[in-house]
Amino acid sequence: MSNLRFYSPENLHIGATVKLNNNAATHATRVLRLNIGDTLKLFNGDGFDYSCELVSVKKGEVLAKIKNSKVVENESNLHITLLQGISSGDRMDIALQKAVELGVALIIPIKTERSIVKLDEEKTKKRVEHWQNVVISACEQSGRAVVPEVESPLGLTLWLASNPQNNSTRITLDPTADSHLNDLDKPEKNIELLIGSEGGLTAEEVDLAKQHGFTGVRLGPRILRTETAPLASIAAMQMLWGDF
Repeated sequence: MSNLRFYSPENLHIGATVKLNNNAATHATRVLRLNIGDTLKLFNGDGFDYSCELVSVKKGEVLAKIKNSKVVENESNLHITLLQGISSGDRMDIALQKAVELGVALIIPIKTERSIVKLDEEKTKKRVEHWQNVVISACEQSGRAVVPEVESPLGLTLWLASNPQNNSTRITLDPTADSHLNDLDKPEKNIELLIGSEGGLTAEEVDLAKQHGFTGVRLGPRILRTETAPLASIAAMQMLWGDF
């Protein structure tokens, strides 16, 4: 059966009766055909899964009672912040979805010189909400009980100026670099991974990133697309230093 696990932003605790949000209620009752007495799991990002039983199924309202809770211990030992160049179409969604499945801890959309998407204030708010929902769905599917935050987009220059290195390991992809990931020492603290949008980072952006502590690395002899690059990078990091 499909994954019976849904996100709920409520303050969850044993004994509470929770109203499922519209998406969860629709999927549980119309797609999975669940009814009173059936069980499912809820999570709210606090690191626990909450086992529930449906106690009321009505049009417009589905209620579940929390029976017990269990800590979920599947977070990566690597704290990876993904600085993802904003891309168009479904590329950004794919990159964020798969990065969450691979264990990324924080996502910061980055406006780069080659970013095609231009967002005003209203569009930015809607896009961040959309990306956060993509992240939540990825957590539902992958079993994560901690939900990575999608921060508001920033230009690369502004982000670099506002965020000193602070002992983090900073990595960006550079097809001209001589170093590979396995040439680097195992990070002792957080990892910040910078990925360009369509067309990659400009040479000037790569140089600027290096001035702020980023190390350029090369992932093999082939050029990766913007939605492939973060996934290959994070998977390689998990293999070298993480929980793969």
